[in-house]
Amino acid sequence: MYNPPAFSEDRPEVLAAAVRAHPLGTLITSGASGLLANVAPFMMRQEGETWVLRSHLAKANDQIPDLRTGIDALVMFQGPQAYVSPTWYATKQEHGKAVPTWNYVIAQMWGSVILHDDPDWILDQLHEITGAQEGGRAQPWQVSDAPADYIKAQLRGIVGLEIRLTKMTGKWKLSQNQPERNRTGVIDGLRDDGQHQVADLVASAVL
Repeated sequence: MYNPPAFSEDRPEVLAAAVRAHPLGTLITSGASGLLANVAPFMMRQEGETWVLRSHLAKANDQIPDLRTGIDALVMFQGPQAYVSPTWYATKQEHGKAVPTWNYVIAQMWGSVILHDDPDWILDQLHEITGAQEGGRAQPWQVSDAPADYIKAQLRGIVGLEIRLTKMTGKWKLSQNQPERNRTGVIDGLRDDGQHQVADLVASAVL
C-alpha cells in the first residue's frame, strides 16, 4: 500500500497490539480460483523469531482449495477510522488551501499458509480466541460450556488456518503531516463528532 514515511508503523509489538484490538481481518488470496477475500477473526503470536497468525474457516469456504496449495496470503486489519473536515484546520481560515481527508489505522501482513485438519489444533485455536474475547466478561463463555458432541460436530465443519508471516507493515494516518495548530483543530473536531478513539490516536501520534 502507499505508505509515506510520516505514517509508516513497522514495530511488530505495535502491529500485534492492533490485531488484538481489532482481530477481524480480511484474508486475501490470488490463486487458481482468482482473487478472493473473506473475513475471519485472527490471533497473533510470536514463535521464536517468527510472528504467526492463527484462525479457522468453514470447510465449505471457497478459499479453501487455493489455501490447500500452500499459496501466500495477505491479511488486512482495519483499526479506528474517521473523516477529517478541512474546516477544522486553522490554516484553512488563513488561505483556504485545504481539502477533506481521512484518518485511519491499517495493518497488513503477508505470509505462507498452512491448513490444519487436526481437531486438537483447531480446538486449541478456538480456546485461544474465545478466551481472548470472553476473558473480561463477568461470566465468560468457554468452549466446554457447550455439549461435547456438539463441539465435535462443529469441529468437523471447520479448518484451522496458520499464516507464518514473512512481512508486516502498518499505516497510522493520523494528521502527522499537519502543523500543530491544525492537529489541535482535528482533535477538537473529532471529539465534537464523537470520534474520541481517533482523536486520542491523533493526540498521541509520534511526529
